[in-house]
Amino acid sequence: MKTTFRILGLLLQLLAYTAKAQVVTWSPAYPTHNEAVTITFDASKGTGGLAGFTGDVYAHTGVLTNLSTSVGDWRYVKAGWTTNLAAAKMQPLGNNRYQITLTPRTYYNVPASEEIKALMFVFRSPDGSREGKDTGAKDIQVPIYAAGSLNVTFNQPVLGSNGLFVDQNQTVQVSGTASLTADLALYVNGVKIKEEAQATTISASFNGTTAGPNTVKLVAVSGATTAETSFNFVVRPPVQTQELPANAKDGVTYLSPTSVLLNLYAPGKQNVYAIGDFNNWQVGATPMKRTPDGTRYWVQLDNLTPRQEYAYQYLVDESIRIGDPYTQKVLDPNEDRFISAETYPNLKPYPTGKTSGMVSVFQTDQTPYVWQVQNFQKPKKTDLVVYELLVRDFIEKHDYQTLTDTLAYLSRLGVNAIELLPIQEYEGNLSWGYNSVYYFAPDKYYGSREMLKRFIDAAHARGMAVILDIALNHSFGQSPMVQLYYNQATGKTTPNSPWFNPDPTHDYNVGHDFNHESAATKYFVDRVTEFWLREYNIDGYRFDLSKGFTQRQTLGNVNAWGQYDQSRVDILKRMADHVWSVKNDAYVILEHLADNSEETVLANYGMMLWGNLHYNYKQAALGYTSNGNFNWISYKQRGWNSPHVVGYMESHDEERLMYEALTNGNRVSTAPGAYSIRNTNTALQRMELAAAFFFTVPGPKMLWQFGEVGYDISINQNGRTGNKPILWNYYSVAERRELYNVYAGLIKLKINQPVFETENFTLNLGDNLKTIHLQDANMKVAVLGNFGITAGTIDPRFQQTGTWYDYITGEALNVTNVNQAITLQPGEYRLYTSSRLNSNGILLSVKEDVGAVAQRLNAFPNPVAANQITLQYELKSATDVRVQLYDQVGRLVKEKHLGKQAAGSQQISQSLADKGGRLAPGLYLIRLITGATASTAQLIVK
Repeated sequence: MKTTFRILGLLLQLLAYTAKAQVVTWSPAYPTHNEAVTITFDASKGTGGLAGFTGDVYAHTGVLTNLSTSVGDWRYVKAGWTTNLAAAKMQPLGNNRYQITLTPRTYYNVPASEEIKALMFVFRSPDGSREGKDTGAKDIQVPIYAAGSLNVTFNQPVLGSNGLFVDQNQTVQVSGTASLTADLALYVNGVKIKEEAQATTISASFNGTTAGPNTVKLVAVSGATTAETSFNFVVRPPVQTQELPANAKDGVTYLSPTSVLLNLYAPGKQNVYAIGDFNNWQVGATPMKRTPDGTRYWVQLDNLTPRQEYAYQYLVDESIRIGDPYTQKVLDPNEDRFISAETYPNLKPYPTGKTSGMVSVFQTDQTPYVWQVQNFQKPKKTDLVVYELLVRDFIEKHDYQTLTDTLAYLSRLGVNAIELLPIQEYEGNLSWGYNSVYYFAPDKYYGSREMLKRFIDAAHARGMAVILDIALNHSFGQSPMVQLYYNQATGKTTPNSPWFNPDPTHDYNVGHDFNHESAATKYFVDRVTEFWLREYNIDGYRFDLSKGFTQRQTLGNVNAWGQYDQSRVDILKRMADHVWSVKNDAYVILEHLADNSEETVLANYGMMLWGNLHYNYKQAALGYTSNGNFNWISYKQRGWNSPHVVGYMESHDEERLMYEALTNGNRVSTAPGAYSIRNTNTALQRMELAAAFFFTVPGPKMLWQFGEVGYDISINQNGRTGNKPILWNYYSVAERRELYNVYAGLIKLKINQPVFETENFTLNLGDNLKTIHLQDANMKVAVLGNFGITAGTIDPRFQQTGTWYDYITGEALNVTNVNQAITLQPGEYRLYTSSRLNSNGILLSVKEDVGAVAQRLNAFPNPVAANQITLQYELKSATDVRVQLYDQVGRLVKEKHLGKQAAGSQQISQSLADKGGRLAPGLYLIRLITGATASTAQLIVK
């Protein structure tokens, strides 16, 4: 029986082409598992990243074995990326050439039970900042053969990573070798053109006559054993010129359940082929037509199977394989294997062994999503409370279905908008999303398109808008638009790129800088923004790094970058106008942080701008007077016509406020009056204080995920953009749940009470004793707070006499003198309204709600005419207990330390006598303090 060997399968055939490109050569020609092989690397070839480098060069190396699942599944990697092992150091030969000799099985310590298929390399500088890879930034591969086996390979022609392309009737020279003496034969398209008996080499030449793909095969026969290998070459057909059909869209146009039209914008390119499942990935089988102006390539595909998903790419100028920039779904050869079936059910497998790089997908005859909420009414800008979240770090399953299930939590909190960090397909899986590459495709790490639409629909059903964060300052290397015009030697896009600047215009750029004055970029940006508004029914955008949308060169001068730039204003106005032409009430939010003269123009035009008050709120919350004035959160302070400051104390970009408090909070260490913001319960109280002075300032607001429960993990844990712990258990901790309820109460107040949209307000935030006053025709509000670390007396400056009500505690206060002094303990705050809004107060209801340490506080008799009362309460756990008595203007009248008490029901008698012998008639507040929490009850003295 005859035995046939194929070199390493189709997967390694592709790799053999790479080897022939001469980035590396090796000896012997057929290296095996257990013999020494010498690999020579030419740093001037491939990406050229180490060309001219004068330092040491190291091999970052591993192997592919029979257990590897993809070309990216390296095993037995010799060392980490920046671990400089002597055994991996390359020997310099001069003239950009380096060499290393190794015996595969022992060098990599591969068990005998595993079969080594290929050696994998990326060559690098010692710090990893420079690297040498194969053409197209691919890993370099050296095939390994079974010892004593019959193998064949081609020595000529030298093949590119996409095969060989020749002109009509061009002569093709072919030569091949065998590892053992055998009968050799060469075939072209199945026709034998040359044979050699009992030889180890064979060569021939022929003319390429048949336009399109052709196949050359080398066969070796030795006794009952046959080995063969083949390569494809393409005879270039003349490019047809034809106008794009009038109905053609960018990317894929669905013509019928069995037909699509593919359309790629690629000005200046010479030819484009479509490759994919529809032609079994055969290069050259589907040439695309060019429009007369030379800017677009297109082709119609027929005889497709309805509803079948087809993977496809474009092969441009015979060398660049890219996905479709307008695709709505991408397959990733390296990252998809880490996406579970629960996250993305029935994910189409990557076409391993048939292509490389990111792959796009189309599907005819799709069932359209039926929106349940047809006429969603967006929250007013003045009512907007945005919850910014990163799906990856918000829910363990990191999918839209679970996110949909958590909407009840956000509803209870009261936020009316959700801002998702970028979800457009980005590089890798574990990312903040600002390294975007495919702008029309939701990243699959969070689930399917259908799941995303269901989430948006469910959010709308609860009255919540959905805002997308989007990164259009730059794009990253896996972007097909970057790859179309990319210089491997410089690592930059070429000057003829329609979209990108070869060099950035400002210091904060990452990736490749979009040229927003380019007509192609303007067109692309408009297609992106209208797509998500229409296809996904989103409600607006937060434009990341919008200050970078300029061609004014300020590299090296950050201050100049932030100064007024009329060209940038014009670009942003044009973008906003297009967004509003699609959806006239869409939110346009800019992360601009530029000079106020420019922000004023943009705000008055109707855009909203991020207002970063993190530092000032931090200073105040941490108890430091210096720079603790956060009045820049007010649009009036900025001189704007409308409340378009999206103010925030935290965002994804800032250190967490609670972490700052626990790490750097101010403190008084000596008794009496010892006070430390670095204590967890005290820090949580300071978060309440900050919130009271945050949500009550008119204008839209934003909070970062879990700020409502005092998230205290540093932004730098596991690296700035690395995964962070997801601490849903915080919601069950009494003191943290109190903070959540205070947030919820303040958000409800802001959204429901028109006074928080008033233009008639005053901020007095210059020192530790801060006040906010608001008023309209129906109600007045006074917010008082002590941001210091010692007790202080504050002038409340009430707008009128009469009865005021503390929204937080539910207490009533009879004001006879608008300047009557009120003593506030450190971290204490009051939120008074001239109308009763909450009979119980937030804190009183919170204690029962979360099962606080002290519960069901009662005082009797009430009213009381004598000097003695009895207090009854329950303690959930053993704790230290204090009792305080305050008069109606907030002065501490009496305090008693009861010491540590056991869990369970408690009853004490308390004298009401003060230094004068008896309390004056009136309304008082009894506060039972357990740790950093307090239960309250009102008491009337006759």
